Amino acid sequence: MYQLTINSLTQEQFLAEYWQKKPLLIKQGFKDFADPIEPEELAGLAMEESIESRIVTNHSDDWQAYHGPFEDFSLLTEKHSTLLVQAVDHWHSDAAQLLEPFRFIPNWRIDDLMISYSTPGGGVGPHLDQYDVFIIQGEGKRHWRVGLPDANLKQFAQNKSLLQVEQFPAVIDCVLEPGDILYIPPGCPHEGYAVENALNYSVGFRAPNQRDLLSQFADHLIDTELGNQRYGDAELKLRSSKGELNQTEAEKVKQLMIAAINDDAVFKTWLGNSMSQPKHDMDLAPLEEPYTLDDVNDLLNDEDVVFERLGGTRAIYQVIDDKILLSINGVNYMHDLTDLELITKLTDQTWVTAADINSSKNNHIFLKTFTTLLNEGIWFC
Repeated sequence: MYQLTINSLTQEQFLAEYWQKKPLLIKQGFKDFADPIEPEELAGLAMEESIESRIVTNHSDDWQAYHGPFEDFSLLTEKHSTLLVQAVDHWHSDAAQLLEPFRFIPNWRIDDLMISYSTPGGGVGPHLDQYDVFIIQGEGKRHWRVGLPDANLKQFAQNKSLLQVEQFPAVIDCVLEPGDILYIPPGCPHEGYAVENALNYSVGFRAPNQRDLLSQFADHLIDTELGNQRYGDAELKLRSSKGELNQTEAEKVKQLMIAAINDDAVFKTWLGNSMSQPKHDMDLAPLEEPYTLDDVNDLLNDEDVVFERLGGTRAIYQVIDDKILLSINGVNYMHDLTDLELITKLTDQTWVTAADINSSKNNHIFLKTFTTLLNEGIWFC
């Protein structure tokens, strides 16, 4: 639906020269761009309890942030205001299509699609993010400034939910028009203000830190009752000081902890579960009358049937020896390596035809997994 052109660069050249290295202005990255969503639809999403949204205002340089859901939009004034809605790809299938051109970055790294609507002068102020983002200009125009990472740049909180940075020298200073795109790597300060009523689409990427990863891994060990190996010191000898925890003992404790991570089966099971967790609640509609395996076999006999993947679904796989660990929305499914072609189609494509996966009719394990995904509403036809 959307064809991405990165100036005169190939995807390989972009990754080598710009990805996580320096910002890039992509003029007319989407030619003849058409907005997949109307501002009124975005406002409708912001009224939902299960959807994360904010309104940010900056009247007379007084920055305020308000969290949804919203019953009305009196805060969204004619100037200096912005409505932001997170994870719109979970709820709006047309908007979710904006993620597809960026899937030359692996699936597990893609976070969500955030959409903002700003009135003239509206924005969230100068700030920086610790993740990569592509910002697509929809209707209207927006003035952007982007700088390079600066460890000395001071951050401050305008209020509890609005962290900003001081002014910075810009290496990109431009007005985006519909179809223009900004790529901003982690740590690059940036600020954008609407010149006129404007829609912006932000494709964000996941960048978990060590603290989050270790915490999630520890939770996995607790939930699965793993990581039970205990510290031992059968070679203990007398020493002059009773108070010292010596270097050898410290190293043994470290190695005990590392051993849990080095257990490949445990680690990859956790990794698949964790990295495929949706960012927000899914808009699932499980079938009231679930399919049987025979029902799905019948569907696969009709080559005109198309199976679509629900927006916001995270589907990844890992090859572990002669097996494939398929991870979808935090649930793991183990398959034989011979299923790789079928698994790749499910993870790499947002829709498949019955003909694409017709070869699975006699594959009981794959058919069982796919039937489960259909019954839960993660795939539908």
